[in-house]
Amino acid sequence: MTDAIQIYVDADACPVKDEIYRVAYRLEVPVIIVSNSHFRVPQHPLVSRIVVSDAFDAADDYIAERASKGTVVITSDILLADRCIKAGSDVLAPNGKSFTVDSIGGAVATRAIMADLRAGMGSENIGGPPPYTKADRSKFLSSLDQVLVRLKRAI
Repeated sequence: MTDAIQIYVDADACPVKDEIYRVAYRLEVPVIIVSNSHFRVPQHPLVSRIVVSDAFDAADDYIAERASKGTVVITSDILLADRCIKAGSDVLAPNGKSFTVDSIGGAVATRAIMADLRAGMGSENIGGPPPYTKADRSKFLSSLDQVLVRLKRAI
């Protein structure tokens, strides 16, 4: 087992937890599920669950405080992704998109623009994210595998 590499999952709305477990088991990488509420996780030595308070950003703060080189963070939260990238983590969205130093600035700016639009127009006039697809799930599996294999080769 490789203790230097860990996966932190912003789990409350994560649609790819089962996929994370599969890849983590195969590559023997610990997974830390962080959430504001209790839900079932596999009874497996590589999987641990942390339930934080329901305070605003409590899960994000927990993950960001532990983010560092060698950690992989799974989140769709752009502001959390930004914090974790600055700490040296690899960050993946559940659709397989990798947040990087080069891409995060644009993602944060787009998020701010969309927040302004929603505030000005009302959220009923702005669509949400596109539906999650099989292609997204497949891209996520491939991206997670690539990141973990790269990290394991580096140690």
